[in-house]
Amino acid sequence: MILAGDVGGTKVHLALYDFTGGQLHPLRDKKFPAHQFSSLDEVVNEFLSGDEDTSATRREEILAACFGCPGPVRDGRLKLTNLPWVLDVRDLSRSLSIRHVFLINDLEANGYGIPELAPDKIYTLHQGDPNAEGHRGLVSAGTGLGEALLIWDGKKHNPIPSEGGHCDFAARSNREIAMLEYLRSTLKGRVSFERVVSGMGIQNIYRFLRDVEKIDEPKWLCDRMAAEDPNVVIGECAEDGSSSICFETMKTFASAYGAEAGNLALKVLAAGGTYLGGGIAPKRLKSLQNGFFMQAFLDKGRMSPLLQSIPVRIILDEACALLGAAAYAEARAAEAGGVSERAASLGKS
Repeated sequence: MILAGDVGGTKVHLALYDFTGGQLHPLRDKKFPAHQFSSLDEVVNEFLSGDEDTSATRREEILAACFGCPGPVRDGRLKLTNLPWVLDVRDLSRSLSIRHVFLINDLEANGYGIPELAPDKIYTLHQGDPNAEGHRGLVSAGTGLGEALLIWDGKKHNPIPSEGGHCDFAARSNREIAMLEYLRSTLKGRVSFERVVSGMGIQNIYRFLRDVEKIDEPKWLCDRMAAEDPNVVIGECAEDGSSSICFETMKTFASAYGAEAGNLALKVLAAGGTYLGGGIAPKRLKSLQNGFFMQAFLDKGRMSPLLQSIPVRIILDEACALLGAAAYAEARAAEAGGVSERAASLGKS
């Protein structure tokens, strides 16, 4: 049995897996609000202790655990980007009584998860050349903006984590230039792509359109945003046509997202495709289908024909990072201990 975790700035998603016919098989999973806990250990222990619907998990049945987390992992240690937690594989192994514990970047976990996805869990936004092989790019807008390189070695894609979401935001239009100046003022300095292409970015764009461009914010919309998740309200009102400021917000967001996805595709020469992960893309498919994303993705001057050949695919399964973390944990534990649960499920020794 494998324990996998997707640790985000707002929630921790944990799951237990075993293998059936060589494929990961989910046993149970649960999401926890991250800010209600003082440590990852506390979250995991609550999950493993079970509740009224599930029995407690016996620790000795867990072969390995892996947690995908935002931020760079160095020597098995990580300080989370959007949570006041410091994680160390040695401390976690002792605390959780699990022999093999691994920490990897959350986008690295997503990269390992892509080969584990069923075909219907990937939506093709742009066909490109579907038969081309080569490196891939992975860009995930959610609470923050994550990026990873998926390097093709001739047999498989090897995820390489990055902190590319924290690179400088590159304004491309008069609106974006004005927005950059607005954000430089409100943020008191430097503006990264994450400040525009993320959950916080959606709200930053909205405030700019309201405060600088003076697009009308009706009272009913203001009231809804005060009572509900603002990002959900903005997205829904953009896609149902009930609010012009919400539509312009998501139009600007999609364009900036497409531009940065195209930037990564150029940097990694992503002949094998560009993938969109994170929580926003599958929820806001309509906003990404309306043309603004792909227009910006392809708008690369002399390199536009190259971008035209690159497939763009959206990961629909929110468990992608969990699957990747589980696959990574099983593979590394098999290397260390000589026992492969995946191989055993196929009847191989």
